[in-house]
Amino acid sequence: MKLRVALAQINPTVGDLAGNAALIAASIEKAKSCGAHLVVFPEMIVTGYPVEDLALRPSFQSASKAKIADVANGITADLVAVVGYLDTSAQGAPENAVAVISDGKILAKYVKRHLPNYGVFDEFRNFTAGNKNLVVRIHGVDVAIAICEDIWHSMAEVAARTPGLVVVPNGSPYERNKDDARLALVQKRAIEVGAPLAYVNMTGGADDLVFDGDTLVVDKAGALIARGPQFSDDVVVVDIDCQLQSSTPDVVISDAPAHMNSEVKPKIEARLSDEAQLWQALVTGLRDYIQKNSFTSVVLGLSGGIDSALVAAIAIDALGAKNVYGVAMPSKYSSDHSVADARSLAEATGINFRTIAIEPMVESFLENLELKGIAEENLQARVRGTTLMGISNQEGHIVMATGNKSELAVGYSTLYGDAVGGFAPIKDIYKTDVWALSRWRNALAISQGETPPIPERSITKEPSAELRPDQKDSDSLPDYILLDQILRLYVDQDHGYEQLIADGFEAALITRVISLVDKAEYKRRQYPPGTKVSGRAFGKDRRLPMTSRWSHS
Repeated sequence: MKLRVALAQINPTVGDLAGNAALIAASIEKAKSCGAHLVVFPEMIVTGYPVEDLALRPSFQSASKAKIADVANGITADLVAVVGYLDTSAQGAPENAVAVISDGKILAKYVKRHLPNYGVFDEFRNFTAGNKNLVVRIHGVDVAIAICEDIWHSMAEVAARTPGLVVVPNGSPYERNKDDARLALVQKRAIEVGAPLAYVNMTGGADDLVFDGDTLVVDKAGALIARGPQFSDDVVVVDIDCQLQSSTPDVVISDAPAHMNSEVKPKIEARLSDEAQLWQALVTGLRDYIQKNSFTSVVLGLSGGIDSALVAAIAIDALGAKNVYGVAMPSKYSSDHSVADARSLAEATGINFRTIAIEPMVESFLENLELKGIAEENLQARVRGTTLMGISNQEGHIVMATGNKSELAVGYSTLYGDAVGGFAPIKDIYKTDVWALSRWRNALAISQGETPPIPERSITKEPSAELRPDQKDSDSLPDYILLDQILRLYVDQDHGYEQLIADGFEAALITRVISLVDKAEYKRRQYPPGTKVSGRAFGKDRRLPMTSRWSHS
C-alpha cells in the first residue's frame, strides 16, 4: 500500500505564531495540490524552536494552544497533518507536543518522551516528558509518531506495535558532519522498527543555532528513497510503500486505502560539499539573526586582514552588498596595505566603505591618561569599538564582531574593542577554517565567472593586530596551525593535559595553551552571539566557571 506523504521543511520564527501559522497554511496548500494524504511539520513549528523559558509562560502556552486550534480549522478531511506545538499537561506543565489533525479537529496528541539535556539543549528545564507512544491509522496504514530526540533512543516499544510507517518531526540544529550521523540513525531505527521512516527537519536561524533541513525518508530496510535540500525551504513529497493494518492503533482516522491517480517520483537532493555546507550555515545564521530581529544592515571594521574580509563576504551573501558597511580605521601603526586591502574588498564587492583615522582620538585619550604597553595597544582597539558603536547608534546598523574561535579560545581579543558588536559570524570556526573557507569562497566566485570577494593578500599575509610596530599574532600565540590542533582536542574533545602529552604535543606548549584558554572564560562570557557550526561551541555547549583554580584538566 502506498501513502503519499508531504514533509514540510520550513523556517519558523520563535514567538511569531501568526507568521508560523501562515507558513503552515502555505505548506498545507502545497501538500494538497500534490495529492498528499499526510503532511508532517517540524517540531514546535507553531511556536518556533527552541523556545527556552518562553515555554514556562502561561500566556505563551495559551497562545500556542489557541493557534493550533486555528491551524486545525484550515485542515480538511482529505488530509491528515502532524503539527508540532507547545501544549500543557492536565497538571499545567509545558509539553513539546504534536497534534494529529484532520477535518478541522485535533484527533490525537503525542508528547515528546525523551528530552535532551546536553549541549545547547536544556529541555528538562522547559518541558515535561510524555510517557506513551502513539499510533494512528491513516488510509489503513498504522503510523507511529516520534519527536527528534526520541529516535536517539531504542524504539523497541514502537517496534512491538508493528506500525506501517514512522514519522518524526525534528528541530535538529546543524553541526559539521551531522548529516551523515542523522542518516545512519534514521536507517538504524527503520530497520529496528521494520517500517519506513520519514524524518522532517526545519530550516533557518534561531539566535546562535541554524537548522539545515536535510529531510530524509528511508524504507524498512534503511535504503534512502528521498532527501530534501540543505538550507532551503521545501515540501518534500514521496510515495511510501507501507504495510497495512498490522497493529491496534490508538486512533483510527480512515481505513479505506489511499487513492492515487499517478505516482510521484521521489527526489534525492545532492549533498553540498563540506565547505558549501559550512558557508550556507554561516550565511543563513547571520541572515536570519539580522532579519528576524528587524535589522536591515550591518557595519564592521575592515582591517585588511582575513577575518574581517571573511565576515564581510558572509554578510554580502546574507544581506546583499548594499546593506554592508565597512569602515577602515587605521592607526599610526597600520601598514599601507591594510587600508589598501580593505578598499580592494570594497571595490570588488560594491559594499559601502569609508575610512576614519583613529590616531587623533587615541592621542586625545593619551593626553588625559598615562597608558603604556598593552594598555595603550588595547586603547586603540577600544577606540575602534567605540567608533563602530557610534556609527551603529547613529545609522541603525548592527555591528559585526570579526573574531574567530582560535582567538576566542585563547583570549586574543580586547573587551569593548574588537569584541564589541551584536553578532559574531565566525566565532565558532578556527583560524585554519577561516583561511580554508576564504579560499573556497574565492574559488567559487572564479568558477561562476565573478570577481573573488576576498583580496588574495588578505589570505596570504601574516596575521597582525597592528597595535604596535611590526606586530604579528605569532609574537603572542603559537603558530595557528599548531594552535588549532591543540584547541580542537582540548576544547572540542575535552583532552586534558595527559591526553595531550599522549597526542604528541610538548609539555610547555600544552601548559601555555591550556592556561590561555582557561583564563579567557570571562572574555567569552561577554562576547556577542554567533552561529554554532561545531559540536562544541563556546557558550551553551561548553560551560566552565570563570573563577577556578583547577589546572592541567
